[in-house]
Amino acid sequence: MNGMKLIGITGGVGAGKSLILDYIEKNCNCTILLADRAAHLVFEPGQPCHEKLVELLGTEVLQEDGRIDRGKMAAAIFSDPSLLKRTNAIIHPAVKDLILERIEEERRSGRRDAFFLEAALLIEEGYDRILDELWYIHADPESRRRRLKASRGYSDEKINGIFSSQLTEEEFRAHCKEVIDNSGSLSDTYRQIDEILKKAGLKNEIV
Repeated sequence: MNGMKLIGITGGVGAGKSLILDYIEKNCNCTILLADRAAHLVFEPGQPCHEKLVELLGTEVLQEDGRIDRGKMAAAIFSDPSLLKRTNAIIHPAVKDLILERIEEERRSGRRDAFFLEAALLIEEGYDRILDELWYIHADPESRRRRLKASRGYSDEKINGIFSSQLTEEEFRAHCKEVIDNSGSLSDTYRQIDEILKKAGLKNEIV
């Protein structure tokens, strides 16, 4: 392959992105980064983001070990829209910088055929301008609702709130080159992934 391919994985909550990424990791020579995991890293003491957040929110959001208590931070910012906006203005650029750094490291190493980035807000945060293409993980609302109740114990009210805050089906499809329908059986989902990986020249020949 010529160069490492940069692919974004997105989709609504409960669509099964983690399951699909596990399968991709086993069937493709790639690195996978979850934006949520990158966000956790920028909160660590010593990171520029940590200092700015403590300056903005005060030392009361800290745990005894000096790390930011995410629960306390959430309580502080979600009751104040202007504080939420200022917090996001610190976190999002730091996460993006860290992701770009990881991509560059992997590109320089030359070990991988692809780099997959998974993020709920991939489109909203403009990652489509950084990545070569986006893949959308679709599942019908009933399947997603069932999964969220079973795995996370969410109520219908909470699920409705989450669904209404996310992009519409049309918006996801408009931005994404590939669509993987994860509403049916696992074998059907895996068959779709195999086809897309082959088409992209990314499928491992021997698994």
